[in-house]
Amino acid sequence: MIETVAEIGSTNAALLARLAAGEAAPEAAWLVADRQVAGRGRAGRIWSDGFGNFMGSTVAHLRSGDPLPQTLALVAGLAAHRAVMALAPSLQDLVLKWPNDLLVGQAKLAGILLERQGDAVVVGIGVNLSQAPQLPDRQTAALSALGFPIERDAFATALAQEWSWALTRWHCGEWPVLRQEWLARAMPVGSLISVNDREHGLLMGAFGGIDADGVALLRLADGATRAIHAGDIDLVG
Repeated sequence: MIETVAEIGSTNAALLARLAAGEAAPEAAWLVADRQVAGRGRAGRIWSDGFGNFMGSTVAHLRSGDPLPQTLALVAGLAAHRAVMALAPSLQDLVLKWPNDLLVGQAKLAGILLERQGDAVVVGIGVNLSQAPQLPDRQTAALSALGFPIERDAFATALAQEWSWALTRWHCGEWPVLRQEWLARAMPVGSLISVNDREHGLLMGAFGGIDADGVALLRLADGATRAIHAGDIDLVG
């Protein structure tokens, strides 16, 4: 089920409010907005409300025996990547960047924000379908400018299908398989990256993939490997 609204503050905030009020929020349901006036990204960033872009949120309900909740960010990224490639199969250089961005080359195409409330995780996804925001600290891309004009509602349907597929497998204990597919769609292991790590500051090294818990690995010049639990990763060069 995909519920569409013309304008909203934030689809994530709306679903969090519904959960707090005890309203039903089934996993198969999405809330999608034409415009967001108070959208949010990771670390307090503004989430562009560009008309024609995809801006939507859904809910995952945690169950006993599920994989670690932090891996849901990667599962959501995988679903978004699969949805884009289903509708733009000839798109080149689309990669996943840990923990939850889609890049075309080095330009950001999509981002994901997860927010937890009790045993529910609200998953918000934004994809630049028709226009890319101008950001001071990073390059951005839109599918329309790359030659792939995709209608928002068509993308919403594709994403809902891919998310349902991925979430079902995650609940069924198939995280190791999803992890391997995430790695296959991610920036190549060995890519030179910089990491603004909350514990250690700015670090540079080679991307070492992700471990079994979805934690990013950074290989330093001295041969050591550093686990990155939180922070921003950027491609260098």
